[in-house]
Amino acid sequence: MSEPLRVVIGEDDVLLREGISRLLTEAGFHVVAQAGDAKDLLRKGLAHRPSVVIADVNMPPGHGDDGLQAAIELRRERPETGVLVLSQFYEEQYALDLIGDRAEGVGYLLKERVGDVESFVDAVTRVARGGSALDPEVVGRMLGRRQRNRPLDTLSPRERDVLSAMAEGKSNHGIARALLISQAAVEKHVTSIFHKLELDPAQTEHRRVLAVLVYLRDESSD
Repeated sequence: MSEPLRVVIGEDDVLLREGISRLLTEAGFHVVAQAGDAKDLLRKGLAHRPSVVIADVNMPPGHGDDGLQAAIELRRERPETGVLVLSQFYEEQYALDLIGDRAEGVGYLLKERVGDVESFVDAVTRVARGGSALDPEVVGRMLGRRQRNRPLDTLSPRERDVLSAMAEGKSNHGIARALLISQAAVEKHVTSIFHKLELDPAQTEHRRVLAVLVYLRDESSD
């Protein structure tokens, strides 16, 4: 029997923090620690080495984006730990700062999504296992109106395979091994994916992440 996924919860609202802890415990997670401020969250996230840390964007001591900054620092110091951030309101820059240059092991949800227990538990599980969980509204706004009419339809079957592997967090080397093709072939496919999804270098420095976002949005709409 596998060990339960370990969770650290950071939320200054005690009732919400306890509520999240209770529902995750009932879902089979092991809540190893809770924190009411960003400094304590970072300390416990580093000390307990959880599978995933859940953090509210706005936490003491500054009640600004302290929780987000703690989450970003945790991702920097413990890249193997998943981070799921909850936000009262959508802020594109917050999402981009959190995601950085890799979409694996990261989640960004509007806080209201906690009320959909099944979906929330699924999101926590995906992030804990190295996947992504991005709020549909967040993804839609980040991508704007540039991608219309199911842009993934323009990709070849092999390009879709490559993008799917990218969404799993695989490097180009990892994709090559998984698909039994050369790394040069992977790089060619990735370049083609960027072109077909209109993610040119002049537009954004987050092309790989945004390509994954297109994939995630398309998959969730099926």
